[in-house]
Amino acid sequence: MTQLDTRPQAGDTVRGTTPADGGVRGKGLGGNSVGLMGSAVIGVSTVAPVYCLTSTLGATAGEVGVQMPAVFLAGFLPMLLVAFAYRELNRAMPDCGTSFTWTVKAFGPRVGWMCGWGLVIATIIVLSNLAGVATSYFWLLAGEISGSGAVAALDDSKPVHILTCLVLVAVATAISYRGMTATKGIQYALVGLQLVVLAVFVVMAFQKAGSGTFDTGLDFSWSWMNPFAVQSFAAFTAGLSLSIFMYWGWDACMTTNEETVGSARTPGRAALIAMVVLVGSYLATGIAAQMMVGSGDKGLGLANPETSDNVFAALAGPVMGPGLGILLFVAVLASAAASLQTTFIPVARTVLAMSAYEALPASYAKVHPRFRTPGRATVTAGVATGTFYTVMTLVSENVLVDTIYALGLMICFYYSITAFACAWYFRDELFRSARDFVYKGLCPVLGGVLLGAVFVKTLYDMWDPAYGSGSSVLGMGSVFVIAVGLLLLGGVLMTVMRRRSPAFFRGEVLRRETPALVVAD
Repeated sequence: MTQLDTRPQAGDTVRGTTPADGGVRGKGLGGNSVGLMGSAVIGVSTVAPVYCLTSTLGATAGEVGVQMPAVFLAGFLPMLLVAFAYRELNRAMPDCGTSFTWTVKAFGPRVGWMCGWGLVIATIIVLSNLAGVATSYFWLLAGEISGSGAVAALDDSKPVHILTCLVLVAVATAISYRGMTATKGIQYALVGLQLVVLAVFVVMAFQKAGSGTFDTGLDFSWSWMNPFAVQSFAAFTAGLSLSIFMYWGWDACMTTNEETVGSARTPGRAALIAMVVLVGSYLATGIAAQMMVGSGDKGLGLANPETSDNVFAALAGPVMGPGLGILLFVAVLASAAASLQTTFIPVARTVLAMSAYEALPASYAKVHPRFRTPGRATVTAGVATGTFYTVMTLVSENVLVDTIYALGLMICFYYSITAFACAWYFRDELFRSARDFVYKGLCPVLGGVLLGAVFVKTLYDMWDPAYGSGSSVLGMGSVFVIAVGLLLLGGVLMTVMRRRSPAFFRGEVLRRETPALVVAD
């Protein structure tokens, strides 16, 4: 079915326009701003591989030991399966609302609204953690350059840490506000820097492992690639939740679909390229680090609780020396800063789409007349990020760990719903060809089932206060309180919007449907 180009022109600040048939709408974003490589770079940048590795490499090793590489592969599998679902849905409906829009079309407005909320709140959590890591590495790097421990110690001051964090969020918000062209240019430099430094770290780590520099090092074993060797199912799901977090963000390629050259196909191809880069980076780094220092909890072992939440800070000097070690600090800072900037893309465009379809207040549908970006949605995301991180930092000393664990639940929530939405939306096409059955049905359902199982098991496990940082609220694990509380908040906000926008929730604005079959001549 051919769709009319109904995008608002520059200067329009009204909701998207469309024929009154419940179909998808143009939002007024700047089209043809990003190509295949630029889209793939945005996907890798949003994931922030160096940031993810320093934040979760140690925690994953602590959960699953030497099976860490196997868990990285296990986390990649459902993400790859879900990526096929995203690709097929994007081909049919290239809409910046992605999961929100697609699940409304498949399951109706209520499921779609909660799926959109899951994406938005997961992104806010990621943004807050990115800002926190960027802040810590900013002061760590400043201390290394100045040679002053007092400068590095400024990060231990909550007022200084929070203020620096808010400044970084403000800068990232301003850059994202200026549009995809500004974002793309900065990303090429930052992503290139972090991948090059990570490659140098991996090579030097393999060299150290080969020379037996560290007593805790291990000889490589193919058994590391066996996920069934993890000591318990609870440990496996905890490690898998962290692994899934490490891949989150590749779908930023999809949320730029209305601004991408070849919007129906380019985002899907970019997402697959990003996934291959990520899994290769994670496996190489995980194996090299494990061979070099092991996965134990002593000394430089990856699972040492004193260093596991920031592995590269501990390994930079011993692996790369004092000179090159600074480059690793720069890479982590660049990774967090780059991702902090691009992670505004999915949340702002999801909010834009929800507003354009009347699922959120109309003001969020405004597009900047010059930059062609969702300006108000971007600024609101920045304010929400700063507020969330400030509150959580003041309330919990273990905010970084607990929000990362809570994030895994959010990711499983909206990815699995989107995967099932693909199979249901294309249900009348599944047996038209082998390709349709595999990519529109089998892969999405398998991915949805795997992520759904992780969601249920993680929800059960996180009730225990020992899960995550070990803190509790009224006898419940703080991770459980954070994750479930945020989902319940979404339910409350949806109830409020049902009163303010009854047309959307009656299915009059974005209609639930299945694609019409086209019979070949």
